[in-house]
Amino acid sequence: MSEQDANYRFAAESAVEPDHIARARAHALELGAAPVSAAVGAQCALLSAASQALNIVEIGTGAGVSGLWLLHGAPRATLTTIDSEPEHLAAARQAFADARIPPARARFITGRASDVLPRMNEASYDIVLVDADSEKVIDYVEHGLRLVRAGGIVLVPRVLAGGAVADPVKRDPVTTAYRSLIQETQSSPAVIGALSIVGEGLLQLTTIPSD
Repeated sequence: MSEQDANYRFAAESAVEPDHIARARAHALELGAAPVSAAVGAQCALLSAASQALNIVEIGTGAGVSGLWLLHGAPRATLTTIDSEPEHLAAARQAFADARIPPARARFITGRASDVLPRMNEASYDIVLVDADSEKVIDYVEHGLRLVRAGGIVLVPRVLAGGAVADPVKRDPVTTAYRSLIQETQSSPAVIGALSIVGEGLLQLTTIPSD
């Protein structure tokens, strides 16, 4: 095992997942909802805590794992989570209830994000997490940057596409979209971006407040 591989493995295994999130993860895997890794979840929790987030949007609920991580870091926040799969939303509701998250702190919206996001208020949220419809990731990130307040954060897990993004031979639509997103945001004067390679990867973007 190379030093780099050893570092990846150590970082992935070092994340300690709270019991209520671990239970949600087990249910997600049963449903085939592909939850974010514990390492990525921990990074999301840290960012929600550091930003003292109060209003969070999640595009792609899954079975509630990423939402629980976000609220783990921001115990006073309200989460609005969007998913087109009623079964996933039902699982997330149950996971939140099992974790004793007050109902007022979670708003579940059934529908396509492309239909819901245009109706949401811009510059009104602290964090937007984008984890749905990989082929539309650029559109969703654009919506996310519109929705967050000045200095707000947009998070994109799975952005390395299982290693495909780093392989120049891979040119399928999803890989190309992720690769373009990373390149464009790294050079954009409107945002500051950082790419974490722990777990499945996490692109972190924060808007630069205008003068």
